[in-house]
Amino acid sequence: MNTGQCKVSRGPCSWTQARAAAPLGRGDTSIQRPGMTSVDITRMVRTARTSALLCVLLALAGCAPGLLLGAVATTGVAASEERGMDGAADDAIIRVTINDLWFKHDHQMFLDVGLQIYEGRVLLTGRVDQESQRDGAVRMAWQPKGVKEVINEIRVGPGGGGTEQFGRDAVVSSRLRAELLFTKGVNSINFSIRTVEGTVYLIGVAQDQDELDRVLSVARNLADVRAVVSHVIFRDDPRRHPAAKR
Repeated sequence: MNTGQCKVSRGPCSWTQARAAAPLGRGDTSIQRPGMTSVDITRMVRTARTSALLCVLLALAGCAPGLLLGAVATTGVAASEERGMDGAADDAIIRVTINDLWFKHDHQMFLDVGLQIYEGRVLLTGRVDQESQRDGAVRMAWQPKGVKEVINEIRVGPGGGGTEQFGRDAVVSSRLRAELLFTKGVNSINFSIRTVEGTVYLIGVAQDQDELDRVLSVARNLADVRAVVSHVIFRDDPRRHPAAKR
């Protein structure tokens, strides 16, 4: 559940500027100039993607004090993730685009639906009042370039537990992130975590079954956790690197 509204026009970058970098992808030859080699193009693409990631994060700096420093730290962490800087930049642009679509369509949808993205796989969680809101959120989540999969875990109808449950969920997510950070054999930066009404949702990339089992074990043994739902895939999963179309 988003807890506030961001004024996205503030800061050195805007949502629009961040989204403008999205079409620049792997294999894009539209930027080629006479005398440029494939190495030159690759370097330009990588630079653009890094700039896009920073632009997205800096655009968010208007949402909370001190986020500018966090943006720099996040960029450093992204370089160490399994998805790398390119993947983190792609996911950040997808996140910006989906949030923008939701916010313009239905402010309540923007507030109620949670969004986790890893390598183009989009996980939607939260609770909405009507099925039409859930269907709309899923439909719009498919729209950005680069989305490979949309996983719908949105609940429909009354419930949620109010502010008290939201607070417990936030604590669970924070504790799990902290526990995984110090769990041997787990690279915690490769996992995205969100807790909704006591259910922990995971998405990301595990090196193997042993690492995933460690993550699941830690999550299931935390206080206030009712269930754990994993959409984590393994490092060698073919969905990470789809075969080129012939």
